[in-house]
Amino acid sequence: MAETDLYDYWRSSASYRVRIALNSLGETYRSVPVDLLARGHRQAEHLDRNPQGLLPVLDIDGERFTQSLAIIEYLAETREAAGFLPDDAVGRQRVRALSYAIAMDIHPVCNLGVVSFVMANAADGEAARRDWMRKFIGEGLAAFERLLDHPSTGSFCHGDSPGMADFCLVPQVYNARRWDVDLSACPKLVAIDQRCAEIDAFARAHPDRTPR
Repeated sequence: MAETDLYDYWRSSASYRVRIALNSLGETYRSVPVDLLARGHRQAEHLDRNPQGLLPVLDIDGERFTQSLAIIEYLAETREAAGFLPDDAVGRQRVRALSYAIAMDIHPVCNLGVVSFVMANAADGEAARRDWMRKFIGEGLAAFERLLDHPSTGSFCHGDSPGMADFCLVPQVYNARRWDVDLSACPKLVAIDQRCAEIDAFARAHPDRTPR
């Protein structure tokens, strides 16, 4: 059987999501660090893996996959009883909507390439980066908190077991804390993040436990 390799960066939110998913399934994989700060993602070797120059890239089942949510859905479809998405169509739509609210709305505007451009075009790049992160992560998570005001929210984003939406939320809360975003108005998502932190699959995926 082909080895499972995850091309990864310890602080990459998208990679963090996939690490949680793989751990949740008990999949054995090798983390292959690609240093974003050293522009390893822009080197020819990585561009051969993913012409977008993005992470993660997952080699699994003899195939190569990109895009974190597409990877997670592939795992959900190919691993019996993964439980990453609900069985019902309405539930799946809600979990996807919650996941996309983070992965497609908050994350892209706070990604390294965007923020580097912001910094390069500001008089005080560090202050501009801090303000940018706090604004977009803060506003995005405040809206996410309101999305959690829903009958289907349970101990986790949807129901009482963690799934794809939680895999997206936890890395974003990590980023929020890194940039000192005020989460005092987001008690639901903070509580969900804390519950996830107590689960081994999430704990082992944490950036502090990821090869650099």
